[in-house]
Amino acid sequence: MRHVIALDVGGTGMKAALAGPEGELLYQARRPTGREQGPDAVVAGILGFAAELRAYGAEHFGTPASAAGVAVPGIVDEARGIAAYAANLGWHDVPLRDLLAERLGVPVALGHDVRTGGLAEGRVGAGRGADRFLFVALGTGIAGAIGVDGRVEAGAHGFAGEIGHIVVRPGGSPCPCGQRGCLERFASAAAVSEAWATASGDPGADATDCAKAVDSGDPKAQAVWQAAVDALADGLVTALTLLDPRTLIIGGGLAEAGETLFTPLREAIRHRITFQKQPSLVPAALGDSAGCLGAGLLAWDLLASTDRSEVTT
Repeated sequence: MRHVIALDVGGTGMKAALAGPEGELLYQARRPTGREQGPDAVVAGILGFAAELRAYGAEHFGTPASAAGVAVPGIVDEARGIAAYAANLGWHDVPLRDLLAERLGVPVALGHDVRTGGLAEGRVGAGRGADRFLFVALGTGIAGAIGVDGRVEAGAHGFAGEIGHIVVRPGGSPCPCGQRGCLERFASAAAVSEAWATASGDPGADATDCAKAVDSGDPKAQAVWQAAVDALADGLVTALTLLDPRTLIIGGGLAEAGETLFTPLREAIRHRITFQKQPSLVPAALGDSAGCLGAGLLAWDLLASTDRSEVTT
């Protein structure tokens, strides 16, 4: 069976799959990233894991993978295939595409983790059928993916979709990016956790605890939650004004609160828009498999483009 390798590299773990022609995950596996051993060990682990997947495919499906797709965090130069920077992995300017291609002997596509997950959500997940979508992941930080006609826009320098660094509270909390008042300082899961730990007096409290307290009617929790929703709505309306998506997909840890988040967020956006069209606001559908599915799509897209170029020549 023809298949591709799909690899999603995270800060602590790697998720991988062999994906079939329809995007189906034929085999799945996980490994620790091993970042505590240093960046060189992380790269070696990725290459070794990919080689294991190639061997598994050859043994169980009668042929090795035709291509590979890999999603990585941080700053990614997709055109050159370079993992430029990732603070949580400690690497700089790693030519990961070429290293994998040499190890596997097949073409390799490299993508940014959030944009790759957004590609999957837009094409086969919550945004299926939408010609324009915006995927926003609310995790430790906030990042997005801009979808146009089945592909995700990387931008001229690979920074497209960094919605977490829209300034929504000028002069507000300092952000590691160097600005003050960035969206992710107020509306990420990490920001809500920090605010609720302070408000509740429990240093171990997190965003999940805050959502539960909101549901139980705790006024302190409701105030913390509404402040995050208001900041998020401000950032999203800025994005909607610029991009005019048909579907707005919200994923990440904070989205797991379900309608505790989505009901007030829809209302907050509705109150802020004037001439803009309010998009369909939906939760992400693919969970933690989005990265692998997206990496598989990158690989199949790469093969399709290669096949087309061979036909034209």
